[in-house]
Amino acid sequence: MDIDAIKSRLNQLQNTTTNSFWKPQPGKTQIRIVPYKFNKANPFSELFFHYSLVPNKTVLSPLSFGRPDPVQQFADKLKASGNKDEWIQGKRIEPKMRTFAPVIVRNEESEGVKFWGFGKTVYQELLGIIADPDYGDISDSMTGRDIVVERQTPAEAGNQYGKTTIRVKPNQTALSEDGDVLKNLLDNQPDLTELYTEPSFDELKQYLGSFLNPNVEVSTDAKESSEPEMVTTEKSSNVEDDFDKLFNS
Repeated sequence: MDIDAIKSRLNQLQNTTTNSFWKPQPGKTQIRIVPYKFNKANPFSELFFHYSLVPNKTVLSPLSFGRPDPVQQFADKLKASGNKDEWIQGKRIEPKMRTFAPVIVRNEESEGVKFWGFGKTVYQELLGIIADPDYGDISDSMTGRDIVVERQTPAEAGNQYGKTTIRVKPNQTALSEDGDVLKNLLDNQPDLTELYTEPSFDELKQYLGSFLNPNVEVSTDAKESSEPEMVTTEKSSNVEDDFDKLFNS
């Protein structure tokens, strides 16, 4: 076995994943949402993730693709128990939606298309702008509009996570005036679904069991998260019994 070749390929894959995402830095950055090669009708991809199920890891939920998620099933059971503490725990462990859009960063077009992940507030604002007939399809490659993204640090925003705001530019512009650059940006895009590993139903059950009983070790290939960690509370004494009833009875 050529160990050096394997290490090289591993490094290549890791770098590809890292370089496929864009995260706003403090201050203002001008970007452009790009028509998505793998879904030309909609540039937005809604994925669901578990942020606290495995320490320091993000775990993709099968709910992203319409498949059952045992953690969500368990969360639903807790929320329906009638117990306030269990309802809170159920809300904490259920997967959270994160929306992604393919973008280019102005003056960094040579780095290609990357994915920008954002929360509900920014997503709703973007959808509202697109639904406004005065704006329409801001991702159009010839008549779309750039977006100024402003990122505030936690200290500036006065909260734990910071704040992201957007402002859509009034002028319509082309994605690029260079035909070759335009073709490259539209044709050479990463497939978002290939950048995350979807765990099996049984793997998620194992993660959940270890989350409820931290003394049991669990191995995972889930990718590391750059998202803020969720804070969990001490579990109700009935939660582990509920788990056994749901999955082991």
